[in-house]
Amino acid sequence: MEKDNLKTPQLKKLVIKIFKKHGLSQSHASISTEALINAELVGAYGHGLSRLKMYCDRISKKVINAKPKIKIKKISQSISHIDANNSIGFVAADVGIKKAIDNAKKTGIGLVAVKNSGHYGLSGYYAEQAVKKNLITMIYTNAPPAVAPHGALKSLFGTNPICFGTPTGSKVPFILDTSISMINRGKIRVAARNNQKIPEGVALDKFGNPTVDAKKALAGVQLPIAGFRGSGLAWMVDILSGTLTGGNHAGKVKDPFDDFSGPQNIGHLFITFRANLFQKNYNQRIKENIRTIKRLPKIKGVKEIMYPGQNKFKRFKENSKKKINIPEIIKKDLETLLN
Repeated sequence: MEKDNLKTPQLKKLVIKIFKKHGLSQSHASISTEALINAELVGAYGHGLSRLKMYCDRISKKVINAKPKIKIKKISQSISHIDANNSIGFVAADVGIKKAIDNAKKTGIGLVAVKNSGHYGLSGYYAEQAVKKNLITMIYTNAPPAVAPHGALKSLFGTNPICFGTPTGSKVPFILDTSISMINRGKIRVAARNNQKIPEGVALDKFGNPTVDAKKALAGVQLPIAGFRGSGLAWMVDILSGTLTGGNHAGKVKDPFDDFSGPQNIGHLFITFRANLFQKNYNQRIKENIRTIKRLPKIKGVKEIMYPGQNKFKRFKENSKKKINIPEIIKKDLETLLN
């Protein structure tokens, strides 16, 4: 591989080639690549190319099924249950959000549960797909143990993101996509690979002591946002995406980087509904809502009150015009995966 950084189309071709080399079909390779490169373009590097080798390793060791037979069980016109057959998470989530969108278009609301999936990248990526269809969405997925329940010293909950999206009446969607931990695990993994420190107050080592050492943090406990409240939200997501769907839960999701003893069986829950279900002038009302908040007096140094998703949209537009910066450690991954 050339040592230069690559434009988005070039990089997509390269990643599709790598996924196909590891056994994914053209369609599944394309779906996975789009999600992975989107993470790079929005600046979520912990969910981008830094994870490519992990996905390929899991396919090679057959704990991700490269040729899944995904089954969709119809429960009602609005409700579907998907068995992803241990497919790569990107593909399972793609099927899930598309089914939720279809159901909502038919009946006004779509509720789709997915089991036997894997890590699917950024929840916000799937939320955007629903919002583009003028749907409001809520998305939940669980993850490997990283956060201790409030009062416990042992990790059990994942960083379990909470995601909400709504149309705004403009090109820029409102997408709140936040993990319940102080920082997401991907950032800690990137810091560990690059021998960088992590911020204070985000993690404890395995003995329960505060640490800024990324490797000690990965072996220890991540701290939730807002103390017991964050722990409660993590528990809520574990129930909604794991217990409810048939996915693993209560600390049973395997770490994708370190545990190759079997599939992850992650669960996802996609909820979508038409924005104008109750008020036909929803777009007008959401514009008024955003405009009112943006007009509030601002604290010193703040130029604009931003809503969730605005900065991400801006980064995506800017980064789409530039070459994607590929760190040396990722270049080595790409070269290894191509050979």
